[in-house]
Amino acid sequence: MPVDQDAYQQLKKYCDTNGVQLIAVSKTKPNEDIDLLYSLGQRAFGENYVQELSKKFEELPKDIQWHFIGHLQSNKIKYIAPFVALIHGVDSLKLLQAIDKEGKKINRIIPCLLQVHIAKEESKFGFDTDELRIAATQIFVEKKFSHVSVNGLMGMASFIDDQQKLQAEFQKLKSLYEEIRSTYKPDAETFNILSMGMSSDYKIAVACGSNMIRIGSTLFGARNYNM
Repeated sequence: MPVDQDAYQQLKKYCDTNGVQLIAVSKTKPNEDIDLLYSLGQRAFGENYVQELSKKFEELPKDIQWHFIGHLQSNKIKYIAPFVALIHGVDSLKLLQAIDKEGKKINRIIPCLLQVHIAKEESKFGFDTDELRIAATQIFVEKKFSHVSVNGLMGMASFIDDQQKLQAEFQKLKSLYEEIRSTYKPDAETFNILSMGMSSDYKIAVACGSNMIRIGSTLFGARNYNM
């Protein structure tokens, strides 16, 4: 399926109206599809796989902001650390420590989001509430990390059609985001991202306070697993 340009224009208008940043999830999609959205003005793209992201970074325009939105393994951080615009899925202090260590090696402060487990599925990754508070203390109070910038929170809701349950999950993350801001006093200019919402649920997420959405299938069609 080719890129749905009409859907992109509608999404762009929606995001502009609601003060939301659109991340076009381009994982498994060819460079031509990314080039087309780039020509329409899109600059932020999300990738799940380190090897694919590294290859696209080399081949595509250098002003693209590459967001890593997958589950990141510590031994692969080094491949994206020099250029990644934002790592969405930091789901443990151990991973944050590894990113910080890599940032020190290359003298770069690497922007990150903490991933919070809000869904009912066990397959989802992320901090639980207690772990998040421990992490916030180490990051914002004890200031243990010198080469990461934790810019907000990210979460993925359950893969369900029940809008009330989705709303409850998004509201939980919004509440935790506000708690971090009020209790741990991060810099408001840098800790300002609440990333939640995908193709199937982004309007619910935005209504609950999301200011960054990750949209793939609405723009690019179904994922290509045979790449």
